[in-house]
Amino acid sequence: MFKRISLTAAMFAAAAAPAFAHLDPAAHGSLMAGISHPLFGADHILAMVAVGVWASQIGGRALWAVPAAFVTMMAVGFGLAVAGVSLPFVEPAILASVIGLGLLVAAAVRLPVAASAAVVGLFALFHGHAHGGELGAAGALQFGLGFLVATAALHAAGVALGLGVTRFGPVVARILGLATVVGGAAIAFG
Repeated sequence: MFKRISLTAAMFAAAAAPAFAHLDPAAHGSLMAGISHPLFGADHILAMVAVGVWASQIGGRALWAVPAAFVTMMAVGFGLAVAGVSLPFVEPAILASVIGLGLLVAAAVRLPVAASAAVVGLFALFHGHAHGGELGAAGALQFGLGFLVATAALHAAGVALGLGVTRFGPVVARILGLATVVGGAAIAFG
């Protein structure tokens, strides 16, 4: 089952790669630029998938509430940036989110759903702000919708991955969390 899921995901990724060339949001601001942007940044992928894996570790309502909180607060952060409201430490907060989310997965932290949603929501505010800040004068609505859709898809992939690896025991998800921490550290110091 896991091999079949992995093979299917790899085939979709390979098929989509040429179609989603990473478009410059400041120049294009299109739906495709918004979709492609999260799919081609290691920090985005690591954080978004970690949100899904963490939600799968918590289970229950967290499966949808935690990713939904991220997407919602990411839209708020995007709106703030487009409106010209600045946030301090956006890039450091994004790197902290990758490492922090990886640590939450690695330690299999189980917070109440509302607290988990608040944690990811805070991180999401900075991710969304960064997207809005990169936009320039291009089409905000199309770009925003695109990156929200791509983010939700990455969360869904993380939930599916988290649920899929549970059959091998909880240690596999924790290893994924450690890999996320290492990836975040590599981005930060690379």
